[in-house]
Amino acid sequence: MLDTSQSQISLIDKQIMWNRLLAVVEEQAQVCQRTAFSTIVRESGDLAAGVFDAKGRMLAQAVTGTPGHINSMAQAVGHVINAYPTQTMKDGDVFIHNDPWMGTGHLNDISITTPCFHKGKLIGFLACNSHILDIGGMNDWASSTDVFMEGLYLPILKIIEEGIVNESLMAVIRANTRQPVETVGDVYSLINCNQIGCDRLVDMMDEFGLTELDELAEHVIETSRAAVMAKLGALPRGSWESEITLDGMSEPILLKAKVTIAEDGIHVDYAGSHGMVKHNFNTPLCYTQAYTSYAIGVSLCGDIPNNYGSLAPRYITAPEGCILNALKPAAVVSRHLMGLMLPDLVFNCLRQALPDRIPAEGAGVLWNQRAVGPWSSPPKFGETFMVGLVTTGGMGALPYRDGMSATGFPSGVRGGPVEIFESMSTVVMWRKELDTDSGGAGTFRGGLGQIMEMGNSIPEPFMIGNAFERIKFPPRGAAGGMDGKAGNVRLSTGESLNQKGSHMVPAGARAIIQSPGGAGTGDPLSRDRAAVAADLANGYITPAAARDLYGYTG
Repeated sequence: MLDTSQSQISLIDKQIMWNRLLAVVEEQAQVCQRTAFSTIVRESGDLAAGVFDAKGRMLAQAVTGTPGHINSMAQAVGHVINAYPTQTMKDGDVFIHNDPWMGTGHLNDISITTPCFHKGKLIGFLACNSHILDIGGMNDWASSTDVFMEGLYLPILKIIEEGIVNESLMAVIRANTRQPVETVGDVYSLINCNQIGCDRLVDMMDEFGLTELDELAEHVIETSRAAVMAKLGALPRGSWESEITLDGMSEPILLKAKVTIAEDGIHVDYAGSHGMVKHNFNTPLCYTQAYTSYAIGVSLCGDIPNNYGSLAPRYITAPEGCILNALKPAAVVSRHLMGLMLPDLVFNCLRQALPDRIPAEGAGVLWNQRAVGPWSSPPKFGETFMVGLVTTGGMGALPYRDGMSATGFPSGVRGGPVEIFESMSTVVMWRKELDTDSGGAGTFRGGLGQIMEMGNSIPEPFMIGNAFERIKFPPRGAAGGMDGKAGNVRLSTGESLNQKGSHMVPAGARAIIQSPGGAGTGDPLSRDRAAVAADLANGYITPAAARDLYGYTG
């Protein structure tokens, strides 16, 4: 046991403890994923887990998880402390909420915060969140016009008090979902993973003879903050601006950004972006900050752990009432349609200062499939299925390598196995393969999108939900690279399903989904001839594209 009676912990011991914190939260996240009921959590990892000090500052996050969940969770524990001051918390208390403005940006992510006690003293918090497939509200995710239409809204509440579950609150949750077993099961999964994390944190405290995390917390935070500042200090000072146009719904959406690298850190401001809309892809500021911070992290300081200290020098603002700082009660269930596009917007600014490290634009938004059926009229409660399958497009090419194909970048959510999707429904995925020629041509090629074809295995219609981008405005190439291929959704009958919203797939018909390809970087004629030949052999490009775009004659 480490002797900490004289307070000063050696630097080596601090590093060992820091690594232990990372192990604690990774086990916490893995427990959540293994015990989750929702396929998007269990199969695709749409979750976050972290450990915080007694002040509510994030010390470590799990690798398993997504930036939108993790970086917004970094703020969520502070909201819990504001609602329930630490001096009122008891051992065995657990808090729950899904407030979009204090959580991850929409109601379908439930957040759990657990104060962790050691020998009667509050030493920190374990927090987690994950996507819940159904939390009530409208089945047509494109039709909501305020947050109250989107499902059960839980303010910060005590779901467990000194070890006793609030069964009344559990009954409310159970009664407000079309999937009561799955939804309540996911809530217990989140509660359990926090408890496992707390148990492991207490084990660490005992092993090292710690009575508090304060000294270790200051080391983690200050070391990380200083590392980020050192990275930023080596970059050119200045401001760079960019804009991006997205499909939107009734009208295109223009987003603008200004990135400034200054002495005190990096500033990103979204002034000039489109105002709030009546549709449900308005984005609370917490989610805007989450994906903006991620873009800064992966492009400028990707080797520095993500915590309160490393996040501190990132200053992210958007005018109140714009689409990236939507105010309650805006409809926000599809906030990812804007949020997941922000890394490309930030990259377009940074590329002007750092052209040798920033990728071209990619697919961005996940092309998730949400199927509900059988859709005979009227559907009977308890006799329908609702399943979600994560699908992805291509990543933009970097200035030194090709973009990855069919990847969840920048979300971090993995594509789900179609076998699981099929086992929980009557829908069959008849085809799922890379879409030839979808990656933008360049010295380095954009990643490929996918083409998927699904239909019902029984003579019944079913419904799919479309919440996509990059159909009207494909990913743009960089430094002479070509645009990626735009996405497309249609029926096998030829009918277009490109409009956001819910669409019926008639009995006997199939839905055909083509996710976008990433854009290319650099002149296609400068692409290595061996790389063009390999693309041709692998079926990534057609002979016509090899000849016409790359000048390849074999």
